[in-house]
Amino acid sequence: MLSEEHQWLAAQVRDFADEVVAPASYEYDTKRELPMGIIAQMGELGLFGLPIPREYGGQGKDYMSLCVAVEQLARVDQSIAVTLEAGLGLGAMPILTFGTTAQKERHLPALARGQELAAFGLTEAEAGSDAGGTRTTARLEGGQWVIDGTKQFITNSGTPITSLVTVTAVTGQRQRADGRTTPELTSIIVPTDTPGFTALPSYDKMGWHTSDTHPLLLENVRVPEENLLGERGRGFSNFLAILDQGRVALAALCVGAAQGCLEQAVEYAKRRVVFDKPLGDNQHIAFTIARMQARVSGARALMHEAARRLDAGMPFSQEASLAKLVSSEAAVANARDACQIWGGNGFLNENVVARHYRDSRVLEVGEGSTEVQLAIIAKHLGFDKALVG
Repeated sequence: MLSEEHQWLAAQVRDFADEVVAPASYEYDTKRELPMGIIAQMGELGLFGLPIPREYGGQGKDYMSLCVAVEQLARVDQSIAVTLEAGLGLGAMPILTFGTTAQKERHLPALARGQELAAFGLTEAEAGSDAGGTRTTARLEGGQWVIDGTKQFITNSGTPITSLVTVTAVTGQRQRADGRTTPELTSIIVPTDTPGFTALPSYDKMGWHTSDTHPLLLENVRVPEENLLGERGRGFSNFLAILDQGRVALAALCVGAAQGCLEQAVEYAKRRVVFDKPLGDNQHIAFTIARMQARVSGARALMHEAARRLDAGMPFSQEASLAKLVSSEAAVANARDACQIWGGNGFLNENVVARHYRDSRVLEVGEGSTEVQLAIIAKHLGFDKALVG
């Protein structure tokens, strides 16, 4: 059960989503354009500063508050929801979690106000689930990091207000106990106005049309040595910690998408008359919608438990993966069922259920695929060997 404060926040964001985001959603989806005016309003509402401490210009709320906001936005527009989720979970949180005091004071206030956005540059052509495949390199030269490489599928990396990307790069090799060497991964803050940094043209995506997503090119990019984020060589463990946090917020997005599909199915089944009776009087339709409700309730409970443990400082990696796994599958299944219930009208892009059908597919891939979540859960159950191959 959410606290009264969380319930109040949910109501406020729900109203904003229904009154501001939803009416504009189809227009911007068609334009494939991130509505910067709506993003600015979200900043004014304090949404981008929810879990950021007040000393850095944020709201000083818990991570559950971010999840509550993301869920309500995702009901009507996943692209807007992921802009918030990634802007905080992958953009600001690495700086808040691993940054120096100077880095926090420099970057967090503008991020918390939604005046700037940050991105997390991890994924490459050969490095996503397998971060060991990272090919981007960084070397120290004259007090500067010199970075060369490419990144792909980077959310919020090319908006008019994107100010920085935290990039993971190979900064050397480390000797293992068994004598083998492994890449030393390090995280480095790269301002987007740095010469040599280029956000290449955005992708032509199946869904999330208004979410800003680009491949990145870094050619002889030079940033000060103090742009190191966290300890040198700790980039791998740090990004795992950030992804665990991010999965909780992405699970909230999945829950919101599943809830949005449920609401649309209920509304249509009560309104649509077929053979002189409401569609919902058909037992199969009623049972389908009941199963949709069951998926939402189960996914939300897992997401809340993961967020609760995160806020309490308890281990939450397994809970985050459980929440991400179940909620992403719930979103995909509910989108399919909602489209089926809406029939031909559910095939029209102007209908939010059609957009959910397109958008939800990526939820089983982004921030750790279904297979990655299963591997993490299996590892927690003691089946480490099952992960090989």
